[in-house]
Amino acid sequence: MDHETWKDKICNPAQLGGIETAVLDNGPGRGTRIAWINTGTGLRYKVVLDRAMDIADAFYNQHSLAWLSHLGVTPPQPFSDKGIDWIRTFGGGLLTTCGLHHVGGPEADAYGERGLHGQISNTPAEIESVVQPDPLAGNMEMRITGIIRQTQLFGPNLELRRTISGKLGQAAIRIQDEVVNRSNTPAPHMLLYHFNFGWPLVDEGTDIVWQGKWTSREGEPNNRIFREGNNFRKASAPLDEHSGGGEEAAFIDATPDSSGQCTCGLYNSRINLALALRFQKAQLPWLTNWQHWGRGEYITGLEPGTNPPIGQANARAQNELIHLAPGERRTYDLELEVLTDEGRINDFLNNK
Repeated sequence: MDHETWKDKICNPAQLGGIETAVLDNGPGRGTRIAWINTGTGLRYKVVLDRAMDIADAFYNQHSLAWLSHLGVTPPQPFSDKGIDWIRTFGGGLLTTCGLHHVGGPEADAYGERGLHGQISNTPAEIESVVQPDPLAGNMEMRITGIIRQTQLFGPNLELRRTISGKLGQAAIRIQDEVVNRSNTPAPHMLLYHFNFGWPLVDEGTDIVWQGKWTSREGEPNNRIFREGNNFRKASAPLDEHSGGGEEAAFIDATPDSSGQCTCGLYNSRINLALALRFQKAQLPWLTNWQHWGRGEYITGLEPGTNPPIGQANARAQNELIHLAPGERRTYDLELEVLTDEGRINDFLNNK
């Protein structure tokens, strides 16, 4: 966004982009707080403030990047943490956060009962600040920060401080999260970023890009997609066997570059559009690729996490469950970037 192209031609920064907060007033999402963020590049997206500041709709020009469920945005349901209640309010969207102390299927053991993927995505944020860009003063940065508390008396008491930021003129989303244990006893901690991508970014033949050693969720030879000899790095046509609950997943020990950064994403050559997702191996060592090619429910997920979505009980049994000491903090940094330049797309595909 060259300064010389708009110098002396605007008086309101919203003409270029910025952050607009609102409340939905119709349908299942009525009363839900949101924020539309416009980067001024064609990338614009909806942050659902009442759902842990997750991201619902996301577009680049005319192209949707995210998959949306039949339901779409709904208000938070704070007690949707039993069994599979979580999917009753799962709107899909570009990002749904899972955790903060359990990711995976419902389970119960001596440490308690835990529903599918935890309760953080059903928790509203307390908005701490909204910082708008001020291009007339030379400041193109914008960000919104909120606090999301997953808490109960006697613990666990985990707090997520989330900042979503960007820059006018850059087709990128940056997410910086800090999780802190506010209780006076150690707390188990699991976190997974459930990114959900849909048509037209995801279409038959779209490249699914990631690097690392992988295992299928079910184990060989019981996974119909993630098995040796099958090309699971291309999006499939809709599959009848994925009607209803049909799905496949692989757990990936993501390979970082020399700086410790892992990159994954998607590329649709038909529309010359790629989306790169970057995260730090030291923070999020695992990546899950979820593929669900149902008719009318056509999705793939790329999901960085502290663990695969195996549940707290399995992570504990494998001695891989994180425990945060009282006052201990962990930070997580992720970036999504839209790529349309041929050279940058080639670098992305070649893992450069």
